[in-house]
Amino acid sequence: MSLRNAVLAVLLEGEASGYDLAKSFDASVANFWMATPQQLYRELDKMAADGLIQGRVVQQDRRPNKRLFSLTEAGRRALHEFTATPPHPGAIRDELMVQVQALDAGDAEAVKNALRERMSWAEAKIARFERLRARLLNGRTEEEHLTQADRIGPYLTLLRGLAFERENVRWIRQSLAILDQRTSIPAE
Repeated sequence: MSLRNAVLAVLLEGEASGYDLAKSFDASVANFWMATPQQLYRELDKMAADGLIQGRVVQQDRRPNKRLFSLTEAGRRALHEFTATPPHPGAIRDELMVQVQALDAGDAEAVKNALRERMSWAEAKIARFERLRARLLNGRTEEEHLTQADRIGPYLTLLRGLAFERENVRWIRQSLAILDQRTSIPAE
């Protein structure tokens, strides 16, 4: 998947500036797609040149003017074609997993600290995702939301992000317990 498709998917929510898209990425799709603001701005320029999105300049007092982007029909067609194509299997590249794999020959305390830090990060993401979930539900039950909402894709990806981070916390707790038990056994 390319950043282009992720941007097209986020723009289904409506017109947005590059800054709004960067915030939206952080709040809504960060659980499955990461992009820096610089990457986003470069991609927006390419997508506009390719006719997938259109931009308009909004004059602002006391601030620089901003460009708002929206999907074109060509962008909607590209997104439709993307969803019709079978996805490639995902690959995980996680430096922490390499450190855990090598901890027997490395600094086990440093790895345990890295695990604790990752757990804190995952717990913070869970809290952010839960706030987003509450905003999406807007006082409705999940069932009401799923039957009444115009779009359910953002909610489904949010559920996946929550499950992923909750599993990370569960695995880290288990790993830390195993490592603590192992280091409490006296060497013979």
